[in-house]
Amino acid sequence: MILQALLVSKDDQTAETLIQVLAQFGVAVDRSNAADVALTRLAEERFDQVIVDFDDPEAASLLLDACRRIAGPDRKPPVTVALLRDGSQIRSILGAGAHFILTKPIAHEQAQNTLRAATAMLKRERRQSFRVAAQAAVSIRIDDSKTVEGILLDLSAGGMDVLAAKPLPSAALLRVSFELPGGAGIEGDAEVAWSIPNGQTGLRFCDMNEKMREELGDWLTARVHEALPEEPDAASPCKLTDLSLGGCYVQTESPFPQSSAVDLCLRTAGMEIHTEGLVRVMHPGRGMGIEFPARTEEQRKSVGEFIEFLTGQPGTTPQLETSPRSLVANAVDLNQTGSAATDADDPLLELLRIGNTLDEEAFLAELHRQRSPVSVNQ
Repeated sequence: MILQALLVSKDDQTAETLIQVLAQFGVAVDRSNAADVALTRLAEERFDQVIVDFDDPEAASLLLDACRRIAGPDRKPPVTVALLRDGSQIRSILGAGAHFILTKPIAHEQAQNTLRAATAMLKRERRQSFRVAAQAAVSIRIDDSKTVEGILLDLSAGGMDVLAAKPLPSAALLRVSFELPGGAGIEGDAEVAWSIPNGQTGLRFCDMNEKMREELGDWLTARVHEALPEEPDAASPCKLTDLSLGGCYVQTESPFPQSSAVDLCLRTAGMEIHTEGLVRVMHPGRGMGIEFPARTEEQRKSVGEFIEFLTGQPGTTPQLETSPRSLVANAVDLNQTGSAATDADDPLLELLRIGNTLDEEAFLAELHRQRSPVSVNQ
């Protein structure tokens, strides 16, 4: 499947730059100059990424809100990018639901750095949803007397898109049956999640035999790599500037969104650790602050040993790789509070947790004040 982006902007120069950059990452762009047309298209079509220009703040805010509202059990929200002229608006626009920010006028390199991270995130989201293009005849039973024939368009573990012979009623409960291409027969209950006049309909699976669900999962797993384009180029280099038991700050031109979950790999001579992280604060084009949700004592111990090693090797620069796990971290990570006693001894962690309430310069000033000679908080 080709990744699809909706670009809503009247700025021709900006649009040309973004379309060129997104093409490098395998993303096809549909452009709209009118916000009302874009809102209709969001309701009727699926987009992996939505880019909105805040030259018209009211219309852009409506589009961001619409992106949040279309999310559901079988439909992940699109990754959103806001285009701003006024950098002082960054914190408020991120708070309103934008995942990434680009400030105008937009340079090609700036667009590459931000959209590289955005594309990596949306491809990860798509891989998690296991939505695979497929064609097969589908029998849709509305009730005992009505059966509608349809064609399967794509399929995931949570539901499917079909083109039915006629529009299906919103929220209707149905019985569907079809044969997986090259696989087993599938039958189960489904609910109409969305429907448009041409008969294209999104169905959410409600009840399915456990064996059939396993067969569907195996079929999807075997084909997901065929359905998705190649991963984007590696993200811009990351530099670890601050590290504590509870988190770290990373300088990068391609930071991931606030509240997203990431994987981190820290390496130095003779030592390597892997840990999960939660992005607590994101500074577009500059860096991100990441908390380590301490699920186990072993995880905390490995980070502690890494810090101890760095402390004993002044001048050592650790290597860092980050990759996205999910656009929104799970509720356990988002509400993680840890040990009050431990947190009180970790000023970096405390700063990360309040970071989204501070403007960028105030945050970085406090980060610099905390910083020890070897850039490691203990």
